[in-house]
Amino acid sequence: MSFEIAGDAYDRFMGRYSRQLAPQLAGFAGVGPGMSVVDVGSGPGALTAELVDRVGAAGVAAADPSEMFATTCAERFPDVDVKRAAAEELPWPDGTFDAALAQLVVNFMSDPMAGVREMHRVTRPGGVVAACIWDYREGMRMLRTYWESALALDPTAPDEGRTMAIATPDELRGIWLAAGLGDVESGVFDVEAEYESFDAFWRPFTVGAGPAGTYYASLDSAQAAALREECRGRLGDPQGPFRVPARAWAIRGVS
Repeated sequence: MSFEIAGDAYDRFMGRYSRQLAPQLAGFAGVGPGMSVVDVGSGPGALTAELVDRVGAAGVAAADPSEMFATTCAERFPDVDVKRAAAEELPWPDGTFDAALAQLVVNFMSDPMAGVREMHRVTRPGGVVAACIWDYREGMRMLRTYWESALALDPTAPDEGRTMAIATPDELRGIWLAAGLGDVESGVFDVEAEYESFDAFWRPFTVGAGPAGTYYASLDSAQAAALREECRGRLGDPQGPFRVPARAWAIRGVS
């Protein structure tokens, strides 16, 4: 799968959701004035923006392995310490931050356990390590619509509801505990995205972002057209603006 796409393209794909998740995750982690915090797997910066609003740019760092995302994040937030780096190899010393957050990232770490341990390492004792992931199996309706449509046409489609290694609160909790974090608590975030039209919903799937974009790129033109129409039908053939709900599982623990 690929995240080497333009930041604006990713914003159209997931940004309308991640911008709403960001204040919920930051609040869940207790991020406030005077803290230092790192956004792990920042993408083009939806969560980074929220952290800057809460603590100021001087208190925020961000890391992403995608060159395009790291570049976009740095351009959008020139006073933030942005690094091109994977979660598994964060380029900061032990205990640098009061909190480490990862929004919609844990499943895309090459080694989630190593990534969360790194977040733990760069967080001071008593600080917070927090993250959220989509409810891939039921609650993230945008992705469920896409994958249920794909499965109806191709039973071998790599549905994220089945392929994601971490998809439940218990699975998240297990990683946080195994990484050595204490006082682990779970949460649920609900958001709702508005689309101006069906095309606004569909076009972002075609830019190559993540598993959905990778699967789309494997289709020929007839298969892609059939998938588009299947999605349209499952959404009720919208003729104007419509809204799509989404649910994320959250986790936090004390370093």
